[in-house]
Amino acid sequence: MQRLIHTGDGVAWLRERGTLPDDHSVITSLPDSSEVPALGFEGWRKWFSETSALICDAVAPSAAAIFFQTDVKRDGAWVDKAYLVQRGAEAAGAALLWHKVVCRAPAGTTTFGRPAYAHLLCFSKALRLEKGQSTADVLPRLGEMTWARAMGVEACVAAVRFLAEHAKARAIVDPFCGLGTALAVANALGLDGVGVELSAKRAEKARKLTVRV
Repeated sequence: MQRLIHTGDGVAWLRERGTLPDDHSVITSLPDSSEVPALGFEGWRKWFSETSALICDAVAPSAAAIFFQTDVKRDGAWVDKAYLVQRGAEAAGAALLWHKVVCRAPAGTTTFGRPAYAHLLCFSKALRLEKGQSTADVLPRLGEMTWARAMGVEACVAAVRFLAEHAKARAIVDPFCGLGTALAVANALGLDGVGVELSAKRAEKARKLTVRV
């Protein structure tokens, strides 16, 4: 399977690329406010929703975009990234196909700063699911993390398999690919991968990453 990693800005790449092919779907995790401090917190919130809209606009109507996001606590209050993603998706005219909770720690665990769960959300403009196509709403394990900000391998496996089966994806795109976990999982499951990463060092590692699924 092929994997192509571009070194550059994911937002600029999406704008230049326009609509992706019908057989390309997206799996990504947008950066936290701590990763883009120049925007300021309110600027980051606006950027987050606008970028979510851009991604939902980039996928073809019959394809889908999946977001993996973990909330953070700021000044004693939770920042709900699922809400920010859904604002952008709604602005792009994309519907929520499912919203899964991924356990980052066993049920009953008390955590600080980040919750014991992550969000996994899937959007599409035209794709719809029958009742019989439902899948589990709670994933009990995140799976291996290839770095501190990575998507878990098991969560990526669930996302890739869904897109291959229901969106007929032959390639997975991650415009904020980091070390490339979603793309490595896509390759392991027989799909091509296309990623964009701002850090040249991380992009080089993303070209070589392998995972067990």
